[in-house]
Amino acid sequence: MAAPGSVEEMRSRVVLGEFGVRNVHTTDFPGNYSGYDDTWNKEKFEKNFRVDLVHMDENTLEFDMVGIDAAIANAFRRILLAEVPTMAVEKVFVFNNTSIVQDEILAHRLGLIPIHADPRLFEYKSEEDDCDEINTLQFQLKIKCSKNPQAAKESSDPNELFINHKVYSKHMEWVPLGSQADNLNANFRPVHDDILIAQLRPGQEIDVLMHCVKGIGKKVARVANARLDTFSREIFRHDDLKSLVRLARVRDHYIFSVESTGVLPPDVLVSEAIKVLMGKCQRFLEELKSIQKK
Repeated sequence: MAAPGSVEEMRSRVVLGEFGVRNVHTTDFPGNYSGYDDTWNKEKFEKNFRVDLVHMDENTLEFDMVGIDAAIANAFRRILLAEVPTMAVEKVFVFNNTSIVQDEILAHRLGLIPIHADPRLFEYKSEEDDCDEINTLQFQLKIKCSKNPQAAKESSDPNELFINHKVYSKHMEWVPLGSQADNLNANFRPVHDDILIAQLRPGQEIDVLMHCVKGIGKKVARVANARLDTFSREIFRHDDLKSLVRLARVRDHYIFSVESTGVLPPDVLVSEAIKVLMGKCQRFLEELKSIQKK
């Protein structure tokens, strides 16, 4: 580790002190430190930048991104959270709902159910567009609760007394639009079958039609503790220990933990986030060129 208070420490470490954090500013510009050329250089960046894969399974991806500025890492994190599109229920057409769940609450619950559908197969839908096979997925939820004639008379368990008294996400059925069933060759469905939507009693029913469209969804992406080290500053509460401990983090080393809702694999989410970031950069460069021409 660089010596405390040295220029090298200021350039390479974010230091966690007892009452604050030091050296949080960026260094990627010339003249920041005397005697150091910190001008951003493409060849230097390519040499120092790396991505280390730590863990990946069906829904979780953890990797280290090393050699980039905090602003870029944060931009990537924010894009993962809010700008990678997904398919979700946007409109709910209620034909019949005699459950105790109000229509608007039912629609809200349905909108929160992750849909197993690759958004890259669909186009964005504007308010003026009609629903068709390229911009909309359609699901139907039609279920009615009834008494179980086979239930024991002395039973008090609703699971025995009633049929379909619990409405789950597995009861949502995909209704193909146009030639979706032939062309997409996919079985669109909720990611999880066991999401409880409502509870019914005999005679109550739910009959709704849902339209899912492509849009910006919320993905879970968090910076995990550095391999189980939380960098807690509680140590500074102890006078006999705080002078013996020095906390710091490598300035350009960022640990990403990306958890998917199950709609897209986490590695695809990362790839799509990179594409969004590249698109933002391209639009910015085009705006600069248009300003220079004026």
